[in-house]
Amino acid sequence: MTIVVRTPVIEDATAMAKVHVETWLETYQGTMPDDVLFAPDSLQRREHMWNSLLAGGTSGKLTIAVAEHDRQLVGIAMSGPSDDEDRQGESELFVLYTYESVHGQGAGAKLLEAVVAPDESVSLWVADPNPRAQAFYCKMGFAPDGSRSTDDDDGVTEIRMIRPSR
Repeated sequence: MTIVVRTPVIEDATAMAKVHVETWLETYQGTMPDDVLFAPDSLQRREHMWNSLLAGGTSGKLTIAVAEHDRQLVGIAMSGPSDDEDRQGESELFVLYTYESVHGQGAGAKLLEAVVAPDESVSLWVADPNPRAQAFYCKMGFAPDGSRSTDDDDGVTEIRMIRPSR
């Protein structure tokens, strides 16, 4: 399977929204409340978000990438300056989602590499429990740092994982 990772263009926003919503359904069913996962405006909200970001709403601070296979988007990723007070000046991985159908095919690793330099210190927040994602991040050099948080919007508990600079 050939996975191509590239920088998205504005015309990708609709497909990115679809990947975002559908991978959330694959990943978080049973972890996230159904009213959040199945909200009737989920796709519309994500499409608006990606349109805004791709149209220049990032002020150059975010790095965004998409993965495709056979000209179809199969993954999305986004990083930028950390939102965490104790990680200021470092990068944070905000988004990394791939369809289950491409898990184990290298799409996640390629997306991570596209949005975060390999020698760069980076943090992320991952749902707990989410053993597959946590194992992937450990394989990519991340380790839990003991920080936990509960997302205000969806009530999901998350742990922070850190990959130190190399």
